[in-house]
Amino acid sequence: MPENSIHPQAIIEDGAVIGKNVKIGPWTYINKDVTIGDDCHISSNVVINGPTTIGKGNRIFQFASIGEDCQDLKYAGELTELIIGDNNTFRECCTIHRGTVQDKSLTQIGSNNLFMAYTHVAHDCMVGNHCILANNVSIAGHVHVGDHVILGGMSGVHQFCHIGDHSFVAANALVLKDIPAYVMASGHPAKPHGLNSEGLKRRGFSKESILDIKRAYKAVYRKHQSLEEALIEVEQLTEQSVEVKLFADTIKNSERGIIR
Repeated sequence: MPENSIHPQAIIEDGAVIGKNVKIGPWTYINKDVTIGDDCHISSNVVINGPTTIGKGNRIFQFASIGEDCQDLKYAGELTELIIGDNNTFRECCTIHRGTVQDKSLTQIGSNNLFMAYTHVAHDCMVGNHCILANNVSIAGHVHVGDHVILGGMSGVHQFCHIGDHSFVAANALVLKDIPAYVMASGHPAKPHGLNSEGLKRRGFSKESILDIKRAYKAVYRKHQSLEEALIEVEQLTEQSVEVKLFADTIKNSERGIIR
């Protein structure tokens, strides 16, 4: 049975739950309300506050701050939570904050994500699986990020925005409205710049599926018709394509409005 490797200069409060085969470096602090799963590797000078639950196989690099009180001025010390899935990597100086009672009291991160150096995930955010947040990305409170999303370096996302599955946000972009699934966005503020076709190919989407998605994108962004008119055309495509249905749903469920 693999044993934990916990440096004697790490500070772990009584009550913290540490799984098997966990490595913790010197000068790292772990709060009593923290649970860490098996096979995690936590470097030196990391701070993990709670309540926070961290799954298996996560790597947290030096100077990261995980599960800290949020920066929302309405926060008054209420009991809120951070939940992190499996096999995520948090590089140097990442900051991940817990939720607020004004939402679901929860910030949640899925599995197999990469958070590069100096990324910030604010209170009440929901991040899916297989995402990449490049260096210095900041997502504000209540942002929802789908699966297989890439956010380029120095990009920022306004609070309450939703970013759909398989979308791509270019470096230095400022996202002020929702981004539908599959869409590439860039600019300040961010505007649509085609489909993330290359990403879809890499993830095994068929040529037929990509063609259907392109038709739906064209209806919304290229035909100079109202969104209501475009959705009628897109709905017809959803009958033959579940991939198009995802695109349509991210538009219909948007509360902030989509980039256009």
